[in-house]
Amino acid sequence: MSLGGKRKKHAEGAPDTRYRIPLAIAVGCYALAAIVGMYLVADDFGLGLQVPLWIVHGVLLIVLIRRLGAGGEAGTYAALFIVGASVMSAGVAGMARQDLTLQQRGDEVSATVTKERRDPGQGRKNRDYHYTLQRRDGTRVPGPEMKTASDLYEVGQTVTVIEDPEGELAPRTPGEADATGELLGASAFALAALGSVGWMTWKGSDRGKRREADPPDRLRKAYKVINRNQATQEEQEQQLREALRTFPADRRGYIKVFPESYPDVPQRRAARIAWEEGTRMEGSGNRGSWRFGETVVEEVPHD
Repeated sequence: MSLGGKRKKHAEGAPDTRYRIPLAIAVGCYALAAIVGMYLVADDFGLGLQVPLWIVHGVLLIVLIRRLGAGGEAGTYAALFIVGASVMSAGVAGMARQDLTLQQRGDEVSATVTKERRDPGQGRKNRDYHYTLQRRDGTRVPGPEMKTASDLYEVGQTVTVIEDPEGELAPRTPGEADATGELLGASAFALAALGSVGWMTWKGSDRGKRREADPPDRLRKAYKVINRNQATQEEQEQQLREALRTFPADRRGYIKVFPESYPDVPQRRAARIAWEEGTRMEGSGNRGSWRFGETVVEEVPHD
């Protein structure tokens, strides 16, 4: 294949930078919509249906983030992080919904603890405490037993709680029914998911790729001082060519070199040298090194 043909093929496969920002906004809106949607259906569907939905959500995010230009392992990890943050946001929001519902329709009453029990021991699982409450008129406080993580009350003790007239929610003290903390937590997780979308958008941009690939001038100078490398760029390029010809490949077929040894050689120039030597430069999963092979997952552009 000619050089022109290779350039055309890369151009056709690369994300269209003109639509990166609108796509990033769409991905962010989709992530928020997934959080809201799962929050709304959490009470109607069990984990048997929610887990497959989250898996589908993660696959779609991987595809969309790759369209932002942030492919490879970084894009996959970002998608998984967004899914995790979304799950936590929807879960914490569900906890807040119960508190808000109890505050809206609940009645504050004074009740007496008539019975106390603790969960049986199950390994290292936390053993919650359960309390049966009774109103002053002798009737039982409706709803499930009040639950706490530690032993806070004794039988015969009087406590002020908010009860659910419909008997669906367990009674809670006014302080425990405050949903401010849960709302802030859900918002923080949602912002973390959106922040990851923004970070991947910048990482997939040409400027982000250049900044990640090529260290700033001050770092290049530091590399040269630390490694006592006084070679010119031409000499470094020749050293890289020699490394590509002589270094052995690892079990995955990659030749690995460290960019610190070639501080004046930009990544795109290194990719060009590799192309001239009959190999390709890997663009994903390098973890601080440069990898070259005949077959790569994501090729670094060398035009």
